[in-house]
Amino acid sequence: MGELHVLDHPLLQHKLTVIRDKNTSVKEFREIVSEIAMLMCYEATRDLPVEDVEIETPVSKATVKRIAGKKLAVVPILRAGLGMVDGVNRLVPNAKVGHIGLYRDHDTLEPVTYYCKMPNDIEERDVLIVDPMLATGGSAEAAIGFIKEYGCKNIKLMCIIAAPEGVERIRNSHPDVDIYVANVDEKLNEHGYIVPGLGDAGDRIFGTM
Repeated sequence: MGELHVLDHPLLQHKLTVIRDKNTSVKEFREIVSEIAMLMCYEATRDLPVEDVEIETPVSKATVKRIAGKKLAVVPILRAGLGMVDGVNRLVPNAKVGHIGLYRDHDTLEPVTYYCKMPNDIEERDVLIVDPMLATGGSAEAAIGFIKEYGCKNIKLMCIIAAPEGVERIRNSHPDVDIYVANVDEKLNEHGYIVPGLGDAGDRIFGTM
């Protein structure tokens, strides 16, 4: 059964406050989203499998740990999810990157797919789906479904902020998927935006307000 992990580290909460502020510049917003992703990835990868290996330090031989198997793939939901990829890759530079292109229909609020490209060995990897916002949950629900079609077994969803409605939708439709967020906000408004939220993450990352 998947769990909801709300990461309340003081550094995360401070950085979240900065990106919520409507006066934060595009440059600072983009940089801090990446920093938040790196901090969150540290927690989301806590259970990666490890194996014993023998190395030689400058002092002696030692049996130590390294990550085992095919490791990690990070899959951003386009376009806003791209803002989190660099942060994850700074922490896990060997992670392969897939892409899922979805946009939300403004009338139905449901996701529409326009692009999907995955690493050839995606089914052998632990998958971390990233998107700054978990609002209605429609895009994340669809993205997780696409990843499962590739045969992936260990999937996590990492979002900076979430609405209760989005969390509930993912937990109902994909109960096996762990969800990592820095905060669960109050609600969705009538336009499907998270309240208090931080506005449109994609627009604020790419300066297209």
